[in-house]
Amino acid sequence: MRSWCKAGWWGCFGVVFAALAVVGMAGAPAYAIDVKLTLEEAKKTLAAGREPMEKANTPEEVKKLMQHASTVTRVGADPEKDSCGASAILRTKRYWLESFGRKEAVESKKQQKEIRMPDEKIQKYLDMPNLEMEVQLCGDDEYFAEGVQVAFQQGSKTVKPIDVSPAEKGRKNEGKGPAYRSRFTARFAYDSFDPGAKTKVVVFFPDGKMTEFEADFSKVK
Repeated sequence: MRSWCKAGWWGCFGVVFAALAVVGMAGAPAYAIDVKLTLEEAKKTLAAGREPMEKANTPEEVKKLMQHASTVTRVGADPEKDSCGASAILRTKRYWLESFGRKEAVESKKQQKEIRMPDEKIQKYLDMPNLEMEVQLCGDDEYFAEGVQVAFQQGSKTVKPIDVSPAEKGRKNEGKGPAYRSRFTARFAYDSFDPGAKTKVVVFFPDGKMTEFEADFSKVK
């Protein structure tokens, strides 16, 4: 594992891995991450994000919509129940499109006219080659996550990200568990993993420790 996790690894102790995912898809039966979407499907997805936001008239209603959206592409633990439990947020193509649908609704209200994403910009997101995953880690030191790496394990295959952003400086954790939480983002090429497979997300810490959790991609769209 150290052969691909190179410079910048330094110690952290008592660490529990966690992650948050924000997405706006409604619950549905088991399916797989959609790697290929048509323009028509993309516009329906934009509408699925836009229409509930158009109907939201109070800050409380908007907050409720966003809270619901945050649960749909999360894999692993529920942070509402375990603030430092192992989980991950998968930012899929549908995630981005529904997110922009909500922005269309907000801008339409603000400008008092219909705002829609042009087809060429929609196509840009349909052509995105990578899955983005936002990861949140908990640890005892505000710099504990510097140099952290992540990979997918699918059967005997280990899938490495194409890039990993530097972890943020830890913020005070208000929940139970370690004192600090930090986050970083990793991107995985869609053609490097099976988007419909059960997967282990493995996090490697600078001191050589690691943690992992199950992620059923077949339940994320």
